[in-house]
Amino acid sequence: MAEGKNNHKEKLEFIEEMTKNCDQVQEKVLREILTKNANTEYLNRYKMDGATDEATFKTRIPVVTYEDLRPEIQRIAEGDKSAILAADPISEFLTSSGTSAGERKLMPTIKEELDRRQLLYSLLMPVMNLYVPDLDKGKGLYFYFIKSETKTPGGLVARPVLTSYYKSEHFKNRPFDPYNVITSPNAAILCPDSFQSMYVQMLCGLIYRIEVLRVGAVFASGLLRAIKFLTQHWRDLAHDIETGTLNKSITDASIWESVQDILKPNPELAKFISDECTSENWAGIVTRMWPNTRYLDVIVTGAMAQYIPTLEYYSGGLPMACTMYASSECYFGLNLKPMSKPDEVSYTIMPNMCYCEFIPLEKSYEEKVNGTDLVNLVNLEVGKEYELVITTYSGLCRYRVGDVLLVTSFHNAAPQFKFIRRKNVLLSIDSDKTDESELQKGVQRASELIKPYGAGIVEYTSRTDTSTIPGHYVIYWELLVKEGGKLPENEVFEKCCLEMEEELNSVYRQGRASDIIGPLEIRVLKSGAFEELMDYAISRGASINQYKAPRCVSFPPIIELLDSRVVSAHFSQARPKWSPQRKEKK
Repeated sequence: MAEGKNNHKEKLEFIEEMTKNCDQVQEKVLREILTKNANTEYLNRYKMDGATDEATFKTRIPVVTYEDLRPEIQRIAEGDKSAILAADPISEFLTSSGTSAGERKLMPTIKEELDRRQLLYSLLMPVMNLYVPDLDKGKGLYFYFIKSETKTPGGLVARPVLTSYYKSEHFKNRPFDPYNVITSPNAAILCPDSFQSMYVQMLCGLIYRIEVLRVGAVFASGLLRAIKFLTQHWRDLAHDIETGTLNKSITDASIWESVQDILKPNPELAKFISDECTSENWAGIVTRMWPNTRYLDVIVTGAMAQYIPTLEYYSGGLPMACTMYASSECYFGLNLKPMSKPDEVSYTIMPNMCYCEFIPLEKSYEEKVNGTDLVNLVNLEVGKEYELVITTYSGLCRYRVGDVLLVTSFHNAAPQFKFIRRKNVLLSIDSDKTDESELQKGVQRASELIKPYGAGIVEYTSRTDTSTIPGHYVIYWELLVKEGGKLPENEVFEKCCLEMEEELNSVYRQGRASDIIGPLEIRVLKSGAFEELMDYAISRGASINQYKAPRCVSFPPIIELLDSRVVSAHFSQARPKWSPQRKEKK
């Protein structure tokens, strides 16, 4: 135990060292990246000639987006093994939840990045233990899942970053750490069948219910799906616990093996589960089922903030810890005050993970960003918003991540950031990210189905509805029916819902295919609803000359106004097409 505490002390000292020497660490990181990748095609194209200083780098290397790098990424995907972006071989692609041309973006990575990600994971519990002591005296109930993966034409695996991590030796053969004992067996986490995976993770969580000190999932939406799963399957789970047998729907042999030593007949526990769940009162179910839970470990920043009220209801108001800030492109940093309230969460970027620069948000997204305009990590100003730009060991150079961050304070010399939003993202339920252009295309495609009825869309807006589990998209339409036309029947609107979904990106469609996202809903509004919306906006100070209907709404009074004008609501009755195989751009 003393060894664990000493390890924590070392990790905390490491955080202090990194954040105190932020500037020097950033310079060293950039120098290492440029030295290592000096002979790559990309750096040679911009005539770096082996230079490793910041000034030359900022003058010669352009700020880029995914679209700018697509040709290089495509070549790597097709099997070109030359040093295009990075000197080290690209080991796999990590699929970003952001999309490009409707497909997940492919982020190149190298084996060494797993060590960097593991390092960041190793810092989380030493920080958490400062705020919630004695976490080594129990277990964590975490719902972790792998997602489907594909291979590129050149044979490289393409998969989400967490799937990559769970399938790595770093995770599968991790050394025993009393602060990081989880109830889920590896076999359950690594089972590709999401039902079997969830069932056994929940079963083990219930068996160890008294030992559970924290409950979590990666995203808030994932934890809510687990709670809904319990509401649907508690009878089967209680039966298995009562009899000491595993449900016949669990067919994965490795899962059977992983639970055979812990699944023993326990009628008392089975009765407790049945008594708690029969009442259908699910308020505070987390603390009733797992009475020693100290906090929820979930991301509730950014788009996930919409789930906070529901999580509070099910958890009885437990604190929610957002511990880490990461993406497919790179893992960035951690929350040094993990027990802070969700709306006060700030992340500290660890300067050893990648080289960071920032575009001040006064710069328009459309404006050509001059490479020398970017601000370094240590020169940011509290109270200002910036867009994150990174240079990684894996070969991304001055890459616009698309995250908008607000500087809230500093820890030593390292700025602390509140995650504000993903740039240009309108709608998000889980890892899906739908922007305005995708929504517009979906509306246009669906509107073709109502044209034969002499009907057209006057105006539309959207929102996410997370009062349902899973959450779903709501699209508000105000229609105009020409003289001699008629309002389409329900079946037509249901087809419109599906048409919209077919137009949305692959991440959304995958979410629908796996019940992570619920069916899209179209709510038809009374004539004049958007005029009332404009009147309301103007009454609150909007300019009548510059007013345009918002494409997404979240302000409760506006939602209330729109919902009070709904004349009919329609849901998609089928799932949109989705396949794990990538459609490569010609």
